[in-house]
Amino acid sequence: MAEKEEQAFSCPLPIAEYERVQLAHGGGGRMMRQLVEGFFLPAFGIGKTATQQSFQQGACLLPGPAHDSAVIQLADGQRLAFTTDSFVVSPLFFPGGDIGRLAVFGTVNDLAMAGAKPCWLSAAFILEEGLPMETLERVVSSMQESAQQAGVRIVTGDTKVVDRGKADGLFLTTAGVGLIPPGVEISPARVRPGDVILLSGDLGRHGIAILSVREGLELEGVLPSDCAPLADLVEALTVLGPDLHCLRDLTRGGLAAAVNEIALDARVGIDLEESAIPVSTPVAGACELLGLDPFYVANEGRLIAFVAAESAGKALELMQAHPAACQPAQIGQVTGEHPGLVQLCTSLGGGRLLDLPAGELLPRIC
Repeated sequence: MAEKEEQAFSCPLPIAEYERVQLAHGGGGRMMRQLVEGFFLPAFGIGKTATQQSFQQGACLLPGPAHDSAVIQLADGQRLAFTTDSFVVSPLFFPGGDIGRLAVFGTVNDLAMAGAKPCWLSAAFILEEGLPMETLERVVSSMQESAQQAGVRIVTGDTKVVDRGKADGLFLTTAGVGLIPPGVEISPARVRPGDVILLSGDLGRHGIAILSVREGLELEGVLPSDCAPLADLVEALTVLGPDLHCLRDLTRGGLAAAVNEIALDARVGIDLEESAIPVSTPVAGACELLGLDPFYVANEGRLIAFVAAESAGKALELMQAHPAACQPAQIGQVTGEHPGLVQLCTSLGGGRLLDLPAGELLPRIC
């Protein structure tokens, strides 16, 4: 009888397999990771730590854990960073940006996280029948202005039109190519116990800016999205040389998703100090009102840097002197304990696990 009662009150295991795609499969959390690692990577013959894969004319894909860009080494020894991304944000325009600005800066930032200087982008437009030409013109103009600001060129693309009601106005897909300077080696594989973790600015602005417009919320003091290019900031940090180990921009899933991905890929533990992590008063208030955790809210102009302890002070000074950083802070360190897990030391002195987001916190955020 006791055994039956225990079974009746036991907590069921979370669903691991689905017959249909769920919103959470695109949320940057645990389900998205399972989809990528269990479905896409095996289908395309890509391993997280696959051996070097050769292409035509001597070019090869360098091995290593998954990162924001693939790194391709050419026959002459030069290295390229290559990335692609899609943008389905709703609404198309929001405080501090729009889908065009988001697409350019998001792609540029993925290239920068590999230490690359972004050079060229492509842009594919999925347009819904009935989209006002004025809207399209605003987006295209914003993309060109953003590309000039980021120092890249949009050099090729594609256009498709779908039936009314099939694309929510406009979807964008971009790809980008950048050049990695000699001597720059930035990858999750280089993260080591003892590394210090730096955050370039306050959290949650993008997600809350989107949500306030989408839901028609009049939240007092809400800041515009942090949408911004980060390549110049990364270039400034590369003066640290081999002491700059890894970078990751904070997008879907926020800080929590980014640090968990690094912990899992590098097979290390991560300890964060809650009191050191900057969250603006308006964002904190909005999150409290809406029942959100700012550590999981999306950003589009923030990064974390994993730096050797002896260079942490210099790295923080470089961030403080750069306009792309806002309230940079040292927020934690890498440890050899609890590999694959992120522990948050709370402001009350206790500790809790900061896990990957299990579902979709804010859909259609980028």
